[in-house]
Amino acid sequence: MPDYPGSAIIAVDVTKTYGDFTALAGVSIRVQPGECLAILGPNGAGKTTLTEILEGYRDRDSGEVSVLGVDPGKPNPAWKAKIGIVLQQASDMADLTVGETIAHFAKYYPNPANVDEVIGAVGLVEKVNSRNGKLSGGQRRRLDVALGIIGNPEVLFLDEPTTGFDPEARREFWVLIDRLKSEGTTILLTTHYLDEAQYLADRVAVIARGRIVAEGVPDSIGDRDNAIVSWTHNGKEFTESTAEPTAFVQKLAAQFSGEIPHLSVRRASLEDAYLELIAQDRDTNGGDLS
Repeated sequence: MPDYPGSAIIAVDVTKTYGDFTALAGVSIRVQPGECLAILGPNGAGKTTLTEILEGYRDRDSGEVSVLGVDPGKPNPAWKAKIGIVLQQASDMADLTVGETIAHFAKYYPNPANVDEVIGAVGLVEKVNSRNGKLSGGQRRRLDVALGIIGNPEVLFLDEPTTGFDPEARREFWVLIDRLKSEGTTILLTTHYLDEAQYLADRVAVIARGRIVAEGVPDSIGDRDNAIVSWTHNGKEFTESTAEPTAFVQKLAAQFSGEIPHLSVRRASLEDAYLELIAQDRDTNGGDLS
């Protein structure tokens, strides 16, 4: 395996197929300690397969993988104690209270976080005595996050962690993740919220059809020097990506007798760059991901 001194997560040329479907076609990533890498991609692109291989839940067909110096395919109890996982869905444990659940899971770890501090960090103080089965979707998601961090993990896997969160709860969660990063926790994040990746991630990797199609700091992904010009005409919305927005708007204005309807000019966001990359892949390879 190539040597990346100090890397918390390493994947080199990882492949995985299911019959005729190639989920991963030679994916390579590495994540440094205390870094947050966001994996972005449409459904079926390979995000979950890659994450589950790194977590030790799924076997790979080929390639090399190391998480904290251990092959996740050959885990040991000491390694598992250093890993935190927030899955897309977790079991209900409906009859336990929030406090009982977190305290119970804390006993599985040699150096757990303080239960009360974790409950406060995920915003569940007022629900500490509530049964899990009575929690709302967003509250249940907060509990999932609490269970992922109660063991003081060195590496934290977050799979769509803020699904079901309202905007305020999402922002509070981002503050929590920033704190964990500052304390040295390495984070691998998969999310469909591009603003979340922009805010939390030190780097992002865009995956499509089992391959990494772009990787780097969020502001480097895609053609971010262009501006996005939007307007409407005859009830239809139009957009144009251009490196010369002033000249483009002047030409556009000549087509209208008065004001350009619903005109807006903004710099391309990570979401714009991501959508363009996925569209380019679809045009190149044909068809939808499935």
